[in-house]
Parts: sequence; C-alpha cells; structure tokens
Amino acid sequence: MKYVALLRGINVGGKSKVEMIKLKSTFESVGCKKVSTYINSGNVIFSDERPTNQLVPIIKKGIENDFGLNVRIVLRDHVTIHKLCKTIPIDWTNDTKQRTDVLFLWDEINKPEILKSIKFNPDIENMMFIDGAVVWNIGRENVMRGGGVKLIKTDLYKHMTIRNINTVRKLDELMRDE
Repeated sequence: MKYVALLRGINVGGKSKVEMIKLKSTFESVGCKKVSTYINSGNVIFSDERPTNQLVPIIKKGIENDFGLNVRIVLRDHVTIHKLCKTIPIDWTNDTKQRTDVLFLWDEINKPEILKSIKFNPDIENMMFIDGAVVWNIGRENVMRGGGVKLIKTDLYKHMTIRNINTVRKLDELMRDE
C-alpha cells in the first residue's frame, strides 16, 4: 500500500525544524519502505502493509524520538489522494489568479457538516467537502476577505493540515510513479 504522511506544523516560520533527509531515515527506521519526501513541508511518501491505525502511532513515536517533536499526522493512501485529485475541478489551481488549498481533516471533524462550521462567502469563494478534506478555492484578489484565512483563528484549524492543490496533485503523481 502506498501512503503519504502529511505532517502538521513542521518547518513553519523557522519553528519545529525537520531536515527531510533525517525524516526519511526516521520513516525507514520504523519499517516503512520506498520512502521519499516532497518539499520541505512534511510530505512523506512510502509503502507499507500495516494499516493506518497502526502506522500513525509508530511514525509519531519515531518523530518524537528523533526530533523531540509531538507532530500530528494525516495519513492517506494513494487511492484516496488520486480520487481527491480527480474530484477537484481541474481549473481550480494555485497560481497568480487563484488560490486552491486542500484542508486535510482529522477523523473527529471528517464529515460533510464541517462546511456549516466554516464561514465563507459563496459570492467570492468555493468550498467543497470530499471525504477526508475540505477544498477551498478563491480568486487571489479576494483571499484576505475569504473564509479560508479566517479559519486560522478557529478551533477547527487545529484539526487539519493544509496543502495547496499543486502540491496535492504532485503527491498523486509521485505516488503513481513509485
């Protein structure tokens, strides 16, 4: 089974610094195979036969031992990432004209009703729930007026990790190529 581990809050604003080469070694030390990382924001692709509920605590412990950090992790298999990418409209991009973020959800908030808890303006932004994630799309000129940036100040924000759509599409491609 191919997985991507999405680590929350590492290498952000100079805090919780983690070298990707060392992170790769941590994953290998806990038995993960074919480990690779993508960019510096905590995206680790690997193969493993163990189920998610076993892997997350083992990986967390490895990171805690090697880096002294208590990091929250979202683990998704390739089928889920690929389905997510196929469901998101292809014209939702992250470029100079628009911003599209994928908000990966922890299990405790992973339900369609989550959209009712996020204040957003349908006149200037799009929000969609796809099992395991909320996708936010907005024109660049409206980013500071949109609900996505206001989400940072809510309790919900603590139960998700965010990647832009370009990163998620690249992760899908990398997982397919392994």
